[in-house]
Amino acid sequence: MRAKKSYGQHFLTNEHYAERIAGALQLTDTYDHVLEVGPGQGMLTKHLLKRKEDFDLTVSEADKDMVAFLEEHYPELNGFIVSGDFLRVNMPQLFDGKPFGLVGNYPYNISSQILIKMLDNYQLIPEMVGMFQKEVADRVAAGPGSKTYGVIGVLVQARYTVSLCFNVSPGNFSPPPKVDSAVIRLVRREEPLVADERWGRFKHIVKSAFGMRRKMLRNSLKSAFSSESMADDPFFKRRPEQVSLEEFVDLANRDEAS
Repeated sequence: MRAKKSYGQHFLTNEHYAERIAGALQLTDTYDHVLEVGPGQGMLTKHLLKRKEDFDLTVSEADKDMVAFLEEHYPELNGFIVSGDFLRVNMPQLFDGKPFGLVGNYPYNISSQILIKMLDNYQLIPEMVGMFQKEVADRVAAGPGSKTYGVIGVLVQARYTVSLCFNVSPGNFSPPPKVDSAVIRLVRREEPLVADERWGRFKHIVKSAFGMRRKMLRNSLKSAFSSESMADDPFFKRRPEQVSLEEFVDLANRDEAS
């Protein structure tokens, strides 16, 4: 069964890496369920199923052909396959509001959207392990001063700590992607750096700042702060890549708007 470009499919073929991804879920004492996104032909799935004493596995697959394949080759998944677009899944209803681990060799064409959906439902997801394009993984883990430091890294790190597990070369997939890949693990912070009621403002500030990456903050954040306050504060002469996560959090906690 061939991979489909429309679904961003690149099937992992290396058993060693599949086993390592499955084993990277470590907080299983905090949840009873795991959701695998994009199982495809089940290379990772079979290793997750071996951990049935640790958690119950449900998979989310958009490709109907792959759903049929999984039903045939993994009968233990019957009744535990969510068929359809993961981005449309109602997360709170999935396990009756109970927490769960998130894992997958994620479709590269929606990997950033998967991260955003995870952030929007972070209270349900104590831990995430996943394969991404290395470029995306680097962005998630990046700190200030890096060329890869940007919106997705700041948003993720406000609610999760990030660790790089390992890199995976293109030859371990079918078909081989044109880029290197990497597996990362995210662990939810005990206390998010940004309170829920400030999250919308935080996102607005971060996206506005990096939306004008080469501009000083006094130019990019006019929709969030008054021109007068920014003119008198030397902080706003900085560019977004010079601003730390903690400083973005401080900005979100300021009440002054234009």
